Amino acid sequence: MAEQNQNCSQFRGQPRLPKFAIPKRYDLKLKPDLAACKFAGAVQVSVDVVSDTKFLVLNAAELSVSANSVTFASANKVLEHVKVDLFEEDEILVLEFKESLPIGVGVLSLEFEGTLNDRMKGFYRSTYEHNGEKKNMAVTQFEPADARRCFPCWDEPACKATFKITLEVPSDLVALSNMPITEEKQNENLKTVYYQESPIMSTYLVAVVVGLFDYVEANTPDGINVKVYCQVGKTSQGKFALDVAVQTLGLYKQYVVCIISYIRHPKIFKWGGRNVSWLLPVPYHGCSDEMYFAVPYSLPKLDMIAIPDFAAGAMENYGLVTYRETALLYDEKHSAAANKQRVATVVAHELAHQWFGNLVTMEWWTHLWLNEGFATWVSYLAADSLFPEWKIWTQFLDECTEGLRLDGLAESHPIEVEINHASEIDEIFDAISYRKGASVIRMLQTYLGPERFQRGLASYVKRYACSNAKTEDLWSALEEESGEPVNKLMNSWTKQVGYPVISVKLKDQSLEFDQSRFLFTGSHGDGEWVVPITLCCGSYDARKNFLLQAKSETLDVKDFLSASGSSGRPWIKVNVEQTGFYRVKYDEDLSSGLRNAIERKNLSTCDRNGILDDYYSLSMSCEQSMTSLLALMSAYREEPEYIVLSNLISVMFSLFPEFTSKVAKIVADSSPELVGDVKLFFINLFQNSAERLGWDPKPLESHLDSMLRGELLVALALFGHKATLDEANKRFRIFLEDRNSPVLPPDLRRAVYVAVMQGVNKSNRSGYESLLKIYRETDLSQEKTRILGTCRDPEIIQEFLDFLLSSEVRSQDVVFGLSVSSESREIAWNWLKAKWDHLTKTYGAGFLITRFISAIVSPFSSYEKAAEAQEFFSSRMKPYIARTLKQSIERVHINATWVKSIRNDKNLPHAVKELAYRKY
Repeated sequence: MAEQNQNCSQFRGQPRLPKFAIPKRYDLKLKPDLAACKFAGAVQVSVDVVSDTKFLVLNAAELSVSANSVTFASANKVLEHVKVDLFEEDEILVLEFKESLPIGVGVLSLEFEGTLNDRMKGFYRSTYEHNGEKKNMAVTQFEPADARRCFPCWDEPACKATFKITLEVPSDLVALSNMPITEEKQNENLKTVYYQESPIMSTYLVAVVVGLFDYVEANTPDGINVKVYCQVGKTSQGKFALDVAVQTLGLYKQYVVCIISYIRHPKIFKWGGRNVSWLLPVPYHGCSDEMYFAVPYSLPKLDMIAIPDFAAGAMENYGLVTYRETALLYDEKHSAAANKQRVATVVAHELAHQWFGNLVTMEWWTHLWLNEGFATWVSYLAADSLFPEWKIWTQFLDECTEGLRLDGLAESHPIEVEINHASEIDEIFDAISYRKGASVIRMLQTYLGPERFQRGLASYVKRYACSNAKTEDLWSALEEESGEPVNKLMNSWTKQVGYPVISVKLKDQSLEFDQSRFLFTGSHGDGEWVVPITLCCGSYDARKNFLLQAKSETLDVKDFLSASGSSGRPWIKVNVEQTGFYRVKYDEDLSSGLRNAIERKNLSTCDRNGILDDYYSLSMSCEQSMTSLLALMSAYREEPEYIVLSNLISVMFSLFPEFTSKVAKIVADSSPELVGDVKLFFINLFQNSAERLGWDPKPLESHLDSMLRGELLVALALFGHKATLDEANKRFRIFLEDRNSPVLPPDLRRAVYVAVMQGVNKSNRSGYESLLKIYRETDLSQEKTRILGTCRDPEIIQEFLDFLLSSEVRSQDVVFGLSVSSESREIAWNWLKAKWDHLTKTYGAGFLITRFISAIVSPFSSYEKAAEAQEFFSSRMKPYIARTLKQSIERVHINATWVKSIRNDKNLPHAVKELAYRKY
């Protein structure tokens, strides 16, 4: 017996499953009990045994496997098992048989039971109300590694197989899975639902949902049935997402027709009246008229469903995409413009995954970015085509900015990151995999040119369809098609952590370029990148580009300067249109020229935005003074564009502070005597735009103006602008009397709720109580999250934080209420420490638990508080919070160093006074 135990234990502590057996097909039967919150199941797995073994090793967690049910049948022979061991820590099930398994395909059979948990992963329960009665639905969320919590399986992306699913459920409920229903059999109050067998796919894409739903539906021109499922009574809120989905699938289909048309008539090609030849590849040999990137959407239907309790934004399960309600449902009367845009981009992102992730799947989680980076990038192509008035590619800068902010930490990670245990995977679903991933794709596309890039991408998708790929497979395909050194260029961006700051100096008639790793700590880290440098001089007609392949390089720009056509010394902008994933630090003369160019409106929207963000980040890293940052910000007083003003607002403050400290807060921490003048400066900076937009929507105003109005009013309310606070409170009182009043359209509500909370304190609770009443009465998730993001008063915050953990707030929504004022940080920190055991029990492993740490720890700005956080978590460390904790403590250190730098800035008091009272 001791020898047998040793034999089973040999598989423990391994990052991957052994490869002596490969699953080919699952016949899976599930029977959820929604009242008891349990489920039973049986699975038969066709397994190809490829090498000599007495063992089968697969994944299982939180399941009870019936040892008596375990059999392995092969070549008309049934093998007896000797031992069934479930190692919970390793999440593996080890089956030992009496003799070696025959080489070839056999069938493993077993039965199991589990719990419909409340942690929003695996096979779990979500709650909803129908006719005043609380009910449960059963939902799956298997990415990244939680299919093992529903059924024993080879739960790794490379272990692709087909799935034949059968469900036994109450007769009155809707039962959905990846594939269409082939048959239903009634048996009194139960029905057995059989589904078509799926195409080959990874376990994390298997999906099941059982509950009471209604739906709206439509068909694409080529016959794919698309449905949006939601709670009964909410079908009108699913119509916008349905329209986006049908059009997006149509765009992907039309894209192929466009490719063929472009091949035949490249000079006259238009798409929907717009010249889109820049999107298209040159002819790809072997590409047929039916194929998108050489392969069509492979399923006969696409279901999308809104789940009340859902941890992520959405999940791209093949043929059954699950969403948070806020990411799928749009109410014409009560949803804001920002909600509409989020629904559109999330739907486009998830449908892009049907190719990038579902069809071509990363080989291991190290290559997660191939899924998420590409889906993010492709979603912008679709959104731009459907809604060109949104100027979505200027908003892509938000993706790049968030990637740069996380990757500027010493505790960041490479795009390709080693994963040694399933518990480590959740933490890499972050801005590196999504936003840096999408940004380096865009950078590479810009360098190669759209045609060569698309040609290589088509080759890649066709080659790895219905299979798995690694990052180097993509680079090889692009290198083959383009003839460029893609591997050499891109390995420096995906295999090493961080990115460079490019220091630029103009000396005589030459530009000197020097690269070093950018870090918010202010130190210069190791690393060297192959950097695609683009620059323009005096106008966008005078451009240059080259690859910076060394630490330093000098470029002769004599002819470039003279060709610019500018009188005097022209401005020079590096990283044109912000297509490169790096920062730029200019010498003082070049910086001065760019400030003037901003004021004269000589620069594009993207470049104005990029200069601001680079300056802000260089100030945080103490490489530029706060005085120089505020001076630059003053140049944006007449800024007209949404994305630049939105970034300007986010630089000043944030309702969601877990990423970085903001200017208003860091000045308050370092020099509280300057806060009044800093707020006055910020109010003056936004006056023009606020007055232009006013409070009330204008007929036919743009989508971007609708979003900007709300953001400006939030900023003015937080800075204590009296007229804004008075008007907001007046409108709120009218709204309380008549919820259908037009005085508070959806785009204003967040701003008004924030303004109301500015006047709330322990002796004046009426605004707080009124908002709680609205929260309790609405069934619109978007409205609830607007309210949760408003509490900032120290005297109310303890009560509010406790409310967040009550049954009235869904677990995934708690994070929206974790933003607190500087005065309330200590209260929130003490609350987190007191509630930590409860939180870990409620959330378990997963990315939601990490949001508590980043939101509450990161905003502090003292070395003492960093040490205190380190000490508290030292005895509570788990693999799934380790990276986030290190990043949060690093942010506290960065803030503390920034505070010290600002206190040493002797010019700041005078500069702030001058900017606050400057007459324009």
